[in-house]
Amino acid sequence: MKNKNLPLRNGVGIVVLNKKNKIFVAKRLDNPKNFWQMPQGGVDIREDYLTAAYRELEEETSIKNVELIKEFDGLITYELPKHLQGIIWKGRYKGQKQKWFLMRFLGNDNEIDIKTKNPEFLEWKWIDLENITDNVVDFKLQVYKELKEKIKVIIN
Repeated sequence: MKNKNLPLRNGVGIVVLNKKNKIFVAKRLDNPKNFWQMPQGGVDIREDYLTAAYRELEEETSIKNVELIKEFDGLITYELPKHLQGIIWKGRYKGQKQKWFLMRFLGNDNEIDIKTKNPEFLEWKWIDLENITDNVVDFKLQVYKELKEKIKVIIN
């Protein structure tokens, strides 16, 4: 298979801040090592990015009670490592181009439920912005570094 010819998947990512400016991260069921990520997912056909972000956030975390703080400019892309290309997303994509959103969680932690209809996460927690790059899977590290800088400008 010529993986370099595979397209990038259209996706969204959501940075969820709590009242103390801590960031929501979760550990994936399909990779239970010590890797944590923020909610993210694909954009459906004829769906705009913001609608996809709200849908993905609710599907993965049950979080509905949020306010949009910022839609980050542009798209951030990453490619899967070669050994995962042709496997993840049924082999149709080599990586993702994502539109990211910063949202404030207005609810209480007991509203968060990762045991959803199609669960993706094993556990979740709130972390400091400074730590979002500490335990991210290698191929998303640059994405998280870029987001970290963008978020710093807004919350500091």
